[in-house]
Amino acid sequence: MEQIHGHEVLHMMEGHSYTENSLKEAIKERFGEERLFYTCSADHLTIDELVVFLKERKKFIPAESGFTVDSSKICNH
Repeated sequence: MEQIHGHEVLHMMEGHSYTENSLKEAIKERFGEERLFYTCSADHLTIDELVVFLKERKKFIPAESGFTVDSSKICNH
C-alpha cells in the first residue's frame, strides 16, 4: 500500500480545529483506517504514530476547540 506524506494531513487541517481524537477520525475518513504515512524523517507511521510525531515536532498550535496546524511549519516538497 502506498504511503502518504504527513504534509497531506497538515494541509487537510488548514482552516479547521481538532482534538486529538477528532483529528484521528478525520484522517481515517480522508485517507483510510489502515493507511500508513511518511515524513521527511520517518516512514511507515500509523495514524496514531503520525499524530504523536506531528505533535512532538510542534506542528500544531492552540485553537478555539483544540488545535490547528501551524501553516508555517508545513514542508513544501
